[in-house]
Amino acid sequence: MATVELRFSALPEHVRTARLVAAAVARRAGVDEAVLDEVRLAVGEACTRAVGLHQSGGITAPVKVALIEEEKQFSIEVGDEAPRVAPGDRVPGSGVDDTDVEEDEMGLAVISGLVDDVEVSAGEHGGLIRMTWPRTPLAVTPA
Repeated sequence: MATVELRFSALPEHVRTARLVAAAVARRAGVDEAVLDEVRLAVGEACTRAVGLHQSGGITAPVKVALIEEEKQFSIEVGDEAPRVAPGDRVPGSGVDDTDVEEDEMGLAVISGLVDDVEVSAGEHGGLIRMTWPRTPLAVTPA
């Protein structure tokens, strides 16, 4: 299992680089060419969401992206360090309002529309979006 890790400052201008790296690694891992645009868009949306959460929460830690090549699938994990609480709860002074929540839900809806296999987890130490695509059966990765 090969993994590429990418960390970047929570700035919108770094999202494009994350998208390009994700697409290049996905291509090398044997993800079908027909879905590379979906990979690019989903990673862009997940990274944009993480950047927004960091910026609105005043978090200076980097956004984390892991590109994981497994035997039959390729996964991308986008992690943030923005603490979350149960839906409907608000953390006083967190800077999170209803508009932020709506934008967050819209971003997750876009990702779910692009990727069939998505897992979203969140807690007091941050969140993680794991997106998975099948690898092409006859994919050969260069040594």
